Amino acid sequence: MSLSVALAAAGASPSPSPSDSTAPPVPTLQDAQEHATNAASWVEQNWSTWLAMGLQIVLVVVVAVALRAVVRRAITKLIERMTRTAQAAEGSALSGLLVNVERRRQRAAAIGSVLRSVASFLILGTAALMVLSTFRIDLAPLLASAGVAGVAIGFGARNLVTDFLSGVFMILEDQYGVGDEIDAGVATGEVLEVGLRVTKLRGPNGAIWYLRNGEVKRIANLSQGWATAGVDVTVRASEDLDRVKAVLDEVAERMTKEEPWNELLWGPVEVLGLDSVLIDSMVVRLSAKTMPGKSVTVERELRWRVKRAFDAASIRIMGGATAVEDLEGGADPAAAVAAPSVYANAESSQSAATAPITTSRTAPPGR
Repeated sequence: MSLSVALAAAGASPSPSPSDSTAPPVPTLQDAQEHATNAASWVEQNWSTWLAMGLQIVLVVVVAVALRAVVRRAITKLIERMTRTAQAAEGSALSGLLVNVERRRQRAAAIGSVLRSVASFLILGTAALMVLSTFRIDLAPLLASAGVAGVAIGFGARNLVTDFLSGVFMILEDQYGVGDEIDAGVATGEVLEVGLRVTKLRGPNGAIWYLRNGEVKRIANLSQGWATAGVDVTVRASEDLDRVKAVLDEVAERMTKEEPWNELLWGPVEVLGLDSVLIDSMVVRLSAKTMPGKSVTVERELRWRVKRAFDAASIRIMGGATAVEDLEGGADPAAAVAAPSVYANAESSQSAATAPITTSRTAPPGR
């Protein structure tokens, strides 16, 4: 092929213009009709699947809500029955041995709150997973992520979780309740409120203590069962033991028969005997079983009565430092002054201060 023929062929073909390469294609009516037909056929093919998924989701939600309402109502009925049982027991003869109504009510309310929260979490959580599975969502990554997040939250808020679990077990085991006098180690007082995380106490001086349940290692409940009142009486070693015991027995018998002590005392006041014997004194111990939380009151009244009875019987109560008997004719003013050292100067002012004062009468001047 010659060069002239090639140039002629190149000149014969039209060159593309810029307007032909950048202009978008204009949709036609036929294209729109084809898209509408495809969408209608896709909806016609999948409407049954959508309807089945919708009905399944509605059924799951309705069943979950109904089941949650039934479970919560059953728990509420159970809590109300427990409260009515406590109120009925309060008016009976055994009300003094049972926990009070406020304690039972608060304990039942706390247990009911925990049970309702757990039931709602389980039911609604299961329903949410079933709804997600209806949409063909793979739950394995979601559950794995939730597990990792749960572990991280558990490590970060381990103190909160410990407090919560400890509070649940304290309430379920009925270790203490509202109105109890407890000794928690770090604080002692009357229980005002028992929560799942914090226990509120009122101390002897009126202060309110907030104790985290997870930090309570031991609990001494002073209001369950019965208490013991113990009183130690210290008398001189020269006292007649039979006479001392007779006076104490009379005090104990009189106190047992008088009101309101006959209700606070759940047993006779017993003279246990000698607790210790020293050179100049001896200790006699008294003990009595009392109503819970009333041991201190009984001890104070018993000390009061013993002191008055001993004063009437001329029995001296010892205590603290041994008293110095008064000597006839007055005490020597130099008795409490230490003697000077043998190496001290006899003519010094310190030695002169230790010399006894002599009172000699001299004749008045002029006579």
